[in-house]
Amino acid sequence: MQLFRHALAAVFSVLALLLISLNSQANVATCGSSAAGFEAWKQAFAGEARAKGIGASTIQALMATTYAQATINADRGQRSFQLSLDQFLAKRGATTIVAKGRQLKNSQAALFASIQQRYGVPPGPLLAIWGMETGFGSQRGNQNMLSSITTLAYDCRRSAYFTEHLYAALQLIDRGALSPSQRGSMHGEVGQTQFMPKAILAYGTGNLENAAAALNSTANFLKAHGWQAGAGYQPGQPNFAAIQAWNAAGVYQKAIALMGRQIDGGSE
Repeated sequence: MQLFRHALAAVFSVLALLLISLNSQANVATCGSSAAGFEAWKQAFAGEARAKGIGASTIQALMATTYAQATINADRGQRSFQLSLDQFLAKRGATTIVAKGRQLKNSQAALFASIQQRYGVPPGPLLAIWGMETGFGSQRGNQNMLSSITTLAYDCRRSAYFTEHLYAALQLIDRGALSPSQRGSMHGEVGQTQFMPKAILAYGTGNLENAAAALNSTANFLKAHGWQAGAGYQPGQPNFAAIQAWNAAGVYQKAIALMGRQIDGGSE
């Protein structure tokens, strides 16, 4: 009889664990490919976020997000990275970026000297990135950052990648470093040089809407990705790998290196 009781208890224990497992799986946020499942996904994700320590007011901000169809459309339509280098440079206004970059290099010489002294990164690539990303701060985007990133975390195409950024965004909002109403570009990039939330956590040095803080943060990112003071940054040179870490598109990487060299006074 004692043996029977032990066996019965073991069966009930296994069943209980199975029910817990099934319940847990039912509450896991599952990605989708349309707006239809977005609200249910948010409910499930909010539970996961609470369990990871995200505060109540930030969870409330998460639940107030809306499905960003414009972000999905932009994510599906990134065709400029398929252009040739010359086509890409023309489309992005490289001549204007180089000319404006040279002006800013001279007018903000003290700022760029301090950045280079601290991080080893010369003005050229920083100005090329700044010009490419936001037209030197003039086009920072007007999408709700939290809605954009929440939508992309829900969307199945790159859910795991953007889920990491969503958790980072929620942490930044919890800390007061970002506002739930923060505006940014289509994929949730914010600030003068367009940082994603996870990069803000790791490399941000201040308010990225401020040009000096954004440029310092960008140099900090490049240094953290292996930038060597005094080494070259053209394709095949040591510092090109740091530029590759900034953006995965090959044509973008080459454009930054080329424009940076022209701004820094190198050969055309």
